[in-house]
Order: sequence, then structure tokens, then C-alpha cells
Amino acid sequence: MEASGEEHSKLLEEALARLERGEISLSRLDRELGNSNLAALVRRLYLERKLGVSLSAVASTILDFEEIVGRNIENPIGAVQVPLAVAGPLRVEGEYARGDFYVPLATTEGALVASINRGMKAVTLSGGARVRVVKDGMARAPLIRTPSVEDAVRLVEWVRENEERLREAASRKTRHGRLVEIQPFIVGNLVWLRLVYKTGDAMGMNMATIASDEVCREIEASYDGSMECVALSGNLCVDKKASHLNKLLGRGKYVVAEALLKRDVIEGVLKASAEAIHYVNLSKNLLGGAVAGNLGFNAHFANIIAAIFIATGQDVAQVVESSMGYTWTEPRGGDLYVSVTLPSLEVGTVGGGTWLPTQREALSIMGVAGGGDPPGVNALKFAEIVAASVLAGEVNLLAALAAGHLARAHETLARGRGR
Repeated sequence: MEASGEEHSKLLEEALARLERGEISLSRLDRELGNSNLAALVRRLYLERKLGVSLSAVASTILDFEEIVGRNIENPIGAVQVPLAVAGPLRVEGEYARGDFYVPLATTEGALVASINRGMKAVTLSGGARVRVVKDGMARAPLIRTPSVEDAVRLVEWVRENEERLREAASRKTRHGRLVEIQPFIVGNLVWLRLVYKTGDAMGMNMATIASDEVCREIEASYDGSMECVALSGNLCVDKKASHLNKLLGRGKYVVAEALLKRDVIEGVLKASAEAIHYVNLSKNLLGGAVAGNLGFNAHFANIIAAIFIATGQDVAQVVESSMGYTWTEPRGGDLYVSVTLPSLEVGTVGGGTWLPTQREALSIMGVAGGGDPPGVNALKFAEIVAASVLAGEVNLLAALAAGHLARAHETLARGRGR
């Protein structure tokens, strides 16, 4: 039997009074009240009273915290809304994504969507973006301590001889993940085992972590030498950090997107020339990036990737490694060849925040919501669309710089008008 309005108000006041007296903590409200939506309301009211602020906009949400707490968040008070736009159509000629796509972008940066949209027009009018996923594998790298370098080498040899045993161990903890490669690294008496998994349509970080824990347990139980698993993640994965290792070996999807921009499109749509865009890429992205000591040599991969990640429920912190990459240009008789290479694009269409209602709708715009048939094809299709979108955004920014239009675009579209 549901509580009446009076009983509901009394329950709220009692919970608020206990919070104010310090008898319970914010994190215990879900358990105490037995309802995460009610707990979110109490937290919000408590903060409004304590801090003297209004959180009415934060309260406006369609999210059901009964479903989300314990899966996507703890201690919720509401939701933050980010403007959502769409750019396109963008023609993609990939192995999995083929056709014209509209791409959802969540951002608060004025001029960004217009910039990507113009780049998409230029790429599409030039025949579209050709895209390929070169590698596919999510990594987790446990750190193991041995007594000496001799023992470290012996452990690595044992791992190589027992790869099938370790694959079977990993498979005990996941129905969709598959251990496909073990990349060992030795420094002194320490061993890192960079375990690489196929993870279907999931981005796969949690899947790889759980499976890697089982691999470590199998080594501890079966290896007859001295060893100790120091940390399940030894930082050679490499998760949510920029690194040369991910650039070289790849993590997630290693994707390349390219287009041959036609001279009439460059001049008519982008208001620039192939030679001018090429020179900006060489001097800004390559030389400027080298002088700065950048790990990525591009103009603004992170802008496009972050906007797509926020829109589609990806792990936003992984923008760090996902946006590392290279922009390459070659003038070809008035036309311009342009490619972008993303060695560590970490995306999925199931798991994480992809199942949330607005994020799932955003994925459905591109036809990649949920699991694919066969498993894995939706995530690969999504990766190709993301890479093609990055290509379009990169094309337009380089052209705007070459034509001297960057400041004008921001003055027109991104001037602050708020309070």
C-alpha cells in the first residue's frame, strides 16, 4: 500500500532531521528509505536547506534512480542537462558503417556543431569518408612481483607456455569477452602482463578487469615459482591516461578514416585551398605539436569525441586516450587527401551509460543502439562513424584556420549571451 501525501511528507522530514543531526549519512539514504528516487529527493532538499540554493533545474529529469543506483551512480540528487545537437548527413564507406548518417553531439561549446557540420558536408560532397578498424582489443595489465629478473623471465616463459590455460580461466568470468593476446613487459624483477580481449559490443573495461582478476588467480594457483600479484591494474593498460603505449599497440578500436577532398568542394564549401590546408596541418599539427611535446598531432580530435561520448553514454574520462592521434594531408593536383588515425578509440553500444534512455536514443540515431548481430558489429560500426566524424571536424577547423575564419565563426556563433 502506497504512503499518503501526509505520510510521505513526514518520512521526508524525519530523514532530513536525521541528516541534519548527523545520525545518518547521505550515502546511507537509499538503504534507510528503501527507495533511491526518494533518497535523491531527500539529498536534494537537504542541500537546498543547508547551502541556501535552489536545485529545481537539477530536479528536472526522466531518470529512474531505482534502476540506476548500484549500476551507474551513487548518492544522486538529480541530473545535469547538456544541449544535444545533430550534424550531418555524413557519408561513411566503412566495413560496418555504410551510408549517410546523422551524428548526435552533446556540447556547450558554440560553433563546434556548425564546424563539424560544414566538415561533414565537404567530406560527403567529395564522396564520403572511407574507414577501417585496423585493430580491436581492450587491455588490462596486472602487475606481478617476482624475486629477481631470472624469476621474471621464468614467469613470462610459463605464461607463454600456458596461454590456453589462461584463456580458459578468463572465459570463466565472461560470456562475451575473449582473451586474444598476452603482451608481457619486464622491468627489473617486475612483470606486467598486458591482457588484450575481444569484448563484443561493450567497451569492455569492466569485462577485461574481471577476467584479468581470474587470470591472476589461475597463475597464483598453477605457477610453481615465487610471484605476487601487486595490482590488478599496473598502468600499462593504459586506461584514462595519455601514453605512447596505446598509440603504438592500440587499445579499444584502432581506426583510420580518410577522404579525398575535391578541389571545387575545398574552394566552394571550405573557402580555402588544398595547399593552404596542407601547410596549416604541417606547421600547426605536426611541427607545432612536436615543439609542444604533444602525444597527439591533431587540431581538435577531443572536441568531436567528447561531444559524441557525452551524447551516447560512453566513459567520458576515456576521451584522454581516445583523442590521441594523427592528422595526415597530401595535396593531389588541386584535391587534398586527408586522413585521421585514432589508435585508442574506446567505445561501446552496450554497458556503462549506453542503456540510459536519452543516450540509447542518441545511439539509435546512428542505428547502433544495443548489441549487434553478430555480437561486436554495432560497436565496430559506431567506431567507424566516430572516426569519420572526427575527420570531418578536423577538415573544417584546418580549413577555417587556413582561410582566417576561426575568430569570425566564434564571434558569430559562440559569443557569450548568458548572465
